[in-house]
Amino acid sequence: MAATFSQTLRALGAERSRRSLVTTGAALVLLGAWCAWFFRATVAVYETSEVARLEVDRAAHSIDAPVSGRILTTRLAIGTVVAEGDVVLELDSEVERRRLDEETVRLAAIAPEIEALERALVAQDQSVLFDRGATDVALDQARARQLEADLAAKLAQEEAVRAGRLFDGGAISDLELIRKRADAERQRAGTDALMLDVKRQSGDQKTRESQARARAEDLRRDIATLRGKAATSTATVAVLRHEIDRRTVRAAVGGRVGDAADVRPGAYVREGDKLGAIVPTGELKVVAEFLPAAAAGRIRPGQMGRVRLEGYPWLEYGTLGAQVTRVGSELRAGHVRVELSIPPGTPTTIPLEHGLPGSAEVEVERVTPATLVLRAAGKYLAQRTTASAPAAAPTGGAAADRREAKP
Repeated sequence: MAATFSQTLRALGAERSRRSLVTTGAALVLLGAWCAWFFRATVAVYETSEVARLEVDRAAHSIDAPVSGRILTTRLAIGTVVAEGDVVLELDSEVERRRLDEETVRLAAIAPEIEALERALVAQDQSVLFDRGATDVALDQARARQLEADLAAKLAQEEAVRAGRLFDGGAISDLELIRKRADAERQRAGTDALMLDVKRQSGDQKTRESQARARAEDLRRDIATLRGKAATSTATVAVLRHEIDRRTVRAAVGGRVGDAADVRPGAYVREGDKLGAIVPTGELKVVAEFLPAAAAGRIRPGQMGRVRLEGYPWLEYGTLGAQVTRVGSELRAGHVRVELSIPPGTPTTIPLEHGLPGSAEVEVERVTPATLVLRAAGKYLAQRTTASAPAAAPTGGAAADRREAKP
């Protein structure tokens, strides 16, 4: 009986030893596997954005009131589909249209006046030419008569000289001498009169040409004045048409009205008031805003990420795969703008549309769990060091005051 009991004890001891060896071996295997995973395996590290939203690849077009005025018609209703160039809003432009009609009539009346003055100027120039030709002919005739009179005066003077000689010789009477001398004086006077007539006609011609030039200058001045008025009216017409066009708001892009102010025909709006926005058709992209510490030097184009949309639990709807396409280099409101593209044909049950909010996660690196633990320990120690750093001791009079304040 004693032998049997000792054998049983030895058997139980051997079985315990085998179990301990198996347990120890299993623990060592698990520890080795864990160490291999801890030091050799890699895990993805993600940076998460502060905010993110879906946007079309073309920016939404904001519709603002171009000028102050009263609304006549509007097509700005959320969900309305418009094409590029469609009239979406029209403001009252009755005053500008009336001024445009007035300036158009004034401009139309100026053109015939200019044409009439130009015809008068041409006729004036032609009359100057005709008068100059006629005056030249008359002067030639007067000069010819003057030349004839000079010859006759010279002949009469010679006859008077010969008559004086004959009178000295007693060949003629004194009466005949007087007649010859009087005839010579008459011829000389006629020559002087013809000379004065030539000078008078020449002076009259210069006077008429001067007056004609003055009238021509008056006509040119009137034409220039009318042309200036025409240019002013043309510019005014262009300005009024531009003002009328400004009061007719057209869609700059085709798409769907995504936002609209509560305005109706008859309402008064001020210049710059936001009246709505048109979301153009196009591919959707994700626009995320990251903190500088998370994005600067860590997020780069080409990195993969995922998007979780608010209102659609990711456990039920899943996430959207995305890829970084652009990373901003300047801060905007303290954040870095990052754009991600959604691969076309991504399977999802979420009705994707412009404006859906959410968050974006970008895989920035893959590291071992040991590296993550070391980073966490480093951050923890840095925080403890910062928290335990003693405050700067007061100096000077402040320290003395504090010592005096102690009981």
